Amino acid sequence: MIFWTFLIAAILGYIVGHYVMPNRKLRQALQDVRKQCAAALEEGNKGVYKTIVTDNGKSSELVVEVRELAITKTGQVKVEYVSAQYRNPDFRTKKGEALLNEVRDLLGEYLPLNDIEWYETTDRHENIKKYLNSLDLINRNL
Repeated sequence: MIFWTFLIAAILGYIVGHYVMPNRKLRQALQDVRKQCAAALEEGNKGVYKTIVTDNGKSSELVVEVRELAITKTGQVKVEYVSAQYRNPDFRTKKGEALLNEVRDLLGEYLPLNDIEWYETTDRHENIKKYLNSLDLINRNL
């Protein structure tokens, strides 16, 4: 009786350890990847806005990476500032959130649509959609 109990426990332990647990981990990993892909698709359009800033006889080009939040009927884009930098590092020394606050105060929340150089995201989005479809096929086969 003890022999059969150990044999059944060993077989059940093998099945749980080699089939059930890896599938649970794989399903969790697939869900995490699917969430990341959905977030990348919902991220929206990103682009770069460039302008010249002059202060006290000094000037520097300001390069700002923006994310589109909304477009108005008049051709203005409500933007969220992602990052910013001055081409001339001696012009201003602020960095990080302080620089983004300065840029927000300087440029405002709306920028002209035609002045923003948008990143091409159609190929990237198509690749993400294909990848999500392949994930769905893998998930169905589990």
